[in-house]
Amino acid sequence: MVHQISEIKSPTELVISWEALPDDFQLEDEPVENTGQPILAGALRESLEIAGFIQPQMLIASNFGLCATLNSQFIAKAPDWLYVPSVKEILAERKSYTPNLEGEVPAIVIEFLSDTDGGEYSVKRSYPPGKWFFYEQILQVPIYVIFDPDGGLLEYYQLENGRYELKQPDENGLHWIDAMGLFLGTWRGVKEGRTGYWLRWWDEAGNLLPWSVEQIEQERQRAEQERQEKERLIAYLKSQGIDPDNLPTATL
Repeated sequence: MVHQISEIKSPTELVISWEALPDDFQLEDEPVENTGQPILAGALRESLEIAGFIQPQMLIASNFGLCATLNSQFIAKAPDWLYVPSVKEILAERKSYTPNLEGEVPAIVIEFLSDTDGGEYSVKRSYPPGKWFFYEQILQVPIYVIFDPDGGLLEYYQLENGRYELKQPDENGLHWIDAMGLFLGTWRGVKEGRTGYWLRWWDEAGNLLPWSVEQIEQERQRAEQERQEKERLIAYLKSQGIDPDNLPTATL
C-alpha cells in the first residue's frame, strides 16, 4: 500500500500516517440527516462555480471519505463539506482523499449540526475518534465550521496553538477566510423549496456571491431596466418632434 509516514506525535504518543484508502475498506454508509443537507452543501459549491472561483487543482466535496491512519488504525470521516486548495493529481472521480499523501490538508471543513448525537463536537480519542478530535488533532484542519440550519447559528473555529478557538464575526456578521479570499456568513431565504438559514459566500468587497436563480433574476432586472430606459428615450424624442426610427446619421 502506498503511504506516507508523518513524524507527528502528540505528548500522548499519537502516531499519524497518511495512507491511501484500502481497496477492501468499506466506508461507513451513514444516512443523510435530512433532505436539506445535500441542498445546503450544493448551494455552497454553486455560488463558487458561478463566480469562477473553482480551479482544476481544487477539491470541493461533501459526504466524502477523508482519510488518515492513527496508531496503525485506518480512519475515514465524511464531512458535510470540505475545501482543499490544491491536490497533487487531478482526477475526474475520487472515492476518498488522504491529506499530505494526495495534496494539501483541507483549508476548511464544515459540518451541519446533527439532530441526534451531536457528534460534531466529539473529542473521543479511542477508535474510532470523534469528528472534533479528528479534524483538530489528527488532520489539523485550520478552520472548522459547525452550522445549525434550523437556528442559523454559525460556529467558526480556528486552529491556534493546536486547539480550536471560537471566533466572533465582524461587524457585518461575516468571517474572513484568507485561504479562499472570501467571507463566510449566514443568510435567510428560499432556495429549491427550502425556506430557512443558509451558509453563503461574500467577496472581499462585501458582495454576495449569487446562486444561478439569483443571477438569472439579476439579468432579467437589468434587461427590464434597459427596456424602460429605451422607452423613456423614445418618448422624449417623440415629444421633441423627432422620429426615433428616422434619426439623422452622424457625420464627421
